[in-house]
Amino acid sequence: MASPDLENRLCVGAISGSFGVKGEVRLKSFCADPTAIADYGPLFTEDGKRSFKITLTRPVAGGLGARLTGVDTKEEADALRGTSLYVSRDKLPNLPDDEFYHADLIGLEARDTGGVLLGKVIAVHNHGAGDLLEVGGAGATSVLLPFTLATVPTVDLSSQRIVINMPEGLD
Repeated sequence: MASPDLENRLCVGAISGSFGVKGEVRLKSFCADPTAIADYGPLFTEDGKRSFKITLTRPVAGGLGARLTGVDTKEEADALRGTSLYVSRDKLPNLPDDEFYHADLIGLEARDTGGVLLGKVIAVHNHGAGDLLEVGGAGATSVLLPFTLATVPTVDLSSQRIVINMPEGLD
């Protein structure tokens, strides 16, 4: 198996614990379609030292039940709790022009519609009602903004920046 490209990868899920007594894990998928996590081939640990072929078994509370190659006991599954799973970017589908991988947004410079620097995208959060961009700068308090066309009319990955139409009351 080829070594993973540690510079060109995205986190697609995490192991949140064991499930049952036969080495099954509880898997949290970060994919738009949670079950797509099993479609990308072997997934790698953050350091690239381990890889797992994923076989989904059933929906479980808080995620998906899954079997991982090389994990056969509850103790082995327990030891993987908190492990993030990555895939090489080239295994992921190309997105339409108006969709972005969260990893591509983090670190982008954020400017208001007048060109004033607001900071950088620190994180992308989703608590069930849509994506929120966390924007902040050195020493500045961060702010959460809805990632909508009205609030973020421009995302320019080639220039590594976004333009923010600051919602009333936050400007």
